[in-house]
Amino acid sequence: MTALLKIGLVSVSDRASQGVYQDQGLPALQTWLERALSASFTLETRLIPDEQEIIERTLCELVDVHHCHLVLTTGGTGPAKRDVTPDATLAVADREMPGFGEQMRQVSLHFVPTAILSRQVGVIRKNSLILNLPGQPKAIQETLEGVKDEQGNVLVRGIFAAVPYCLQLIDGIYIDTNAAVIESFRPKSARR
Repeated sequence: MTALLKIGLVSVSDRASQGVYQDQGLPALQTWLERALSASFTLETRLIPDEQEIIERTLCELVDVHHCHLVLTTGGTGPAKRDVTPDATLAVADREMPGFGEQMRQVSLHFVPTAILSRQVGVIRKNSLILNLPGQPKAIQETLEGVKDEQGNVLVRGIFAAVPYCLQLIDGIYIDTNAAVIESFRPKSARR
């Protein structure tokens, strides 16, 4: 029997966590995952303020207690003093996965010049992959799916293309994607 994919979603926002405005990151991520993943999954969601200690504690809880295979954060990745999501993520990491941050910036630079200010990171903690995503729903989708031309052909791969194989390597879980949304990449020897 195949293990059920468990995903943690964390929206980091002072104002949304205080109810000043409605969080858009969590619903955007959930909707995208429902379109992109070809199999069932469960979610653990959190809406928290931009406080490094709280972010660290939340990431540890999702990995260590809830055993999420994948944790996606949204928000708090810029250069402002309150943007501490990457700092918290690196603080709880066992290993860094720099290719994810590099690819997120490469994709985003096709859409906005301010992408160069992003400090997004990807890390492994125990058997889990943690990725920092942008805060805006449109940017989240672009980062995950990549750059496509008018016909829908991929010009620059989105980061989620590498996530299924990465999870397979880390923990042995096998998941796949809906190729119409994002085609996952894995070598032929790793396909089922």
